[in-house]
Amino acid sequence: MSIDEIKKYINTIRRDFANKPLEDNMVKNNPMDQYAIWFEEAMSSDILDPYAACLSTASSEGQPSSRMVYIRDIIDDGFVFYTNYNSAKGSDLLVNKKAAFNIFWGELERQIIIQGTIAKVDEKISDDYFNARPRKSKIGAWASSQSKALSSREELEDNYSAFEEKFKGIEVNRPPHWGGYSLQPTKIEFWQGRPSRLHDRICYKKENGLWGKKRLSP
Repeated sequence: MSIDEIKKYINTIRRDFANKPLEDNMVKNNPMDQYAIWFEEAMSSDILDPYAACLSTASSEGQPSSRMVYIRDIIDDGFVFYTNYNSAKGSDLLVNKKAAFNIFWGELERQIIIQGTIAKVDEKISDDYFNARPRKSKIGAWASSQSKALSSREELEDNYSAFEEKFKGIEVNRPPHWGGYSLQPTKIEFWQGRPSRLHDRICYKKENGLWGKKRLSP
């Protein structure tokens, strides 16, 4: 397919959304409770990886970047994910703690936008999660210098083989450069697709430790 064919497709294809409402009296006062309701409905709908989210960070120059991660825990209302601290996202978070998740469940015509600040979780929490991972994933955390340039695919596979030999017959401990981050939300928006692009948007914002909510124009 050529670029011209792609342009024609994305400029002509249209579809409308289902008429599934999100009324003010349908949502909880606490966004974490509302997230739990929607997550259960996503699970019931057999959505693939309902815990997947697009994480956006920004560098010291203000350059945003986004990537998919898995939300693996919720601790004290913080959304926890795990990664290499030396990765591109880790470098961003060293200089700018503000970040955002976008969770999109296309089958339900829903998305959740979560904004807040990010901090590392306690080392014990990272240890407990790492120890529960499959052995091959543990070795992979040692083998990959995430976001750094590789000369070839073979270099990565050779690194893996070297660490596989190093840990042969013993437990694989957590690398010091690998662990969890928690996004503590200050703003959460629930978006429900509606016909004629008249979507429902319910936005929660935390002020002085308390959540308030309001409806936004689509």
